[in-house]
Amino acid sequence: MNIMSSNLPSESDTEFLAAFAGGKVFERVFTEGMALVEETASYLDGPGRTLSKELPREARLTYTSWSMELTTRLMQAASWLVMQRAVRDGDMPREEAFAKKYRLYRDCPALEVSAQTGSGLPVRFLELVDNAEALFERIVRLDEALYSGAPHMQENSISSQLDALQRAADKGVFDPLAIWSRAR
Repeated sequence: MNIMSSNLPSESDTEFLAAFAGGKVFERVFTEGMALVEETASYLDGPGRTLSKELPREARLTYTSWSMELTTRLMQAASWLVMQRAVRDGDMPREEAFAKKYRLYRDCPALEVSAQTGSGLPVRFLELVDNAEALFERIVRLDEALYSGAPHMQENSISSQLDALQRAADKGVFDPLAIWSRAR
């Protein structure tokens, strides 16, 4: 982002966003994310619902609480992914995607699956929680790299980062997190 101008995204910012949303990394994250949303919903509405009724009281309380957090995180991730696709498809102006209301960030600690292993929670449920936490963290990092990481860098670092990202996008090899990490 151009930190010398107002809060509006520059033309290069919106071009960068378009390149990301049209790239292979986005497609992979979108496909994996939506599949996980469907898989988790099927589990929670089917076998998970049945199994949760048979859990000991403490495990049942954890299951209920975590199910709500899991659903919330997956819906936030899905919303972010759908917004990116809307930008890509021209259904949403690129400039609008830079609004703070569309940012995704972690406002509470991740659910620690390892702390619940052996507590009586279904193994499949813990696997879904672990996968959802990984997806959410990945999208938070993507959001930061795309929207909020650049203002904290020096101007010359931003220019080199955007150039590197553009070259990667042009080649069809687009991993903004790896490039962003090297630019830091």
